[in-house]
Amino acid sequence: MISAKIKNIDMIFETSSSIFSPNSIDAGTQAMLSVIDFLPHDKVLDLGCGYGVVGILASKLIGAENVVMCDISKQALEYAKVNSHLNNVPNIKIYLSDGYENVEEKDFTLILSNPPYHANFSVPKHFIEGGFKKLAFGGKLVMVTKRLDWYKNKLTSIFGGVKIHEINGYFVFVAEKRNRIIKEKEKISNKLSRKLQRKHQRHKVNHQG
Repeated sequence: MISAKIKNIDMIFETSSSIFSPNSIDAGTQAMLSVIDFLPHDKVLDLGCGYGVVGILASKLIGAENVVMCDISKQALEYAKVNSHLNNVPNIKIYLSDGYENVEEKDFTLILSNPPYHANFSVPKHFIEGGFKKLAFGGKLVMVTKRLDWYKNKLTSIFGGVKIHEINGYFVFVAEKRNRIIKEKEKISNKLSRKLQRKHQRHKVNHQG
């Protein structure tokens, strides 16, 4: 049994030695949660929830009706269900799901995940590409890993950009789903800005000459 206090919320979790981070709340998960504020209007997906830390914390802060948890592991979900009751948020939606496979909702404002970064990149690839489709405009995909380059490049290619926080040896990535029209306007604006800079530079050189 683990006792934890995160964002001034006291929680307890029953765990098993066969589930990720059985003896304490994973440092990566804590790093991820440190950069996120759960707001009353949020709809949260705890993707790969394990025994339920992220989803249960979110439920305590914004209500279980606004939270979905999923995992591919039946055993992990059994503990997540037990822990939702232990922490008085028994009404969380909990799905057995390989990634987004059994998650029907498409209007999340936050998707949070601590993916298996010791494996190959097929799982986070699915999480990132599927996450873009599952988010509402303005929604954010938040991931924590110990790897930088692949995640930075992949998230940038799908979302058009990503913010990165480095905390205690972990990288927390925050990628926002932006409206395509806004993205295109920003691209045009950036192109015009670069063009004006080059024109100014040429004028300056000619003037000096």
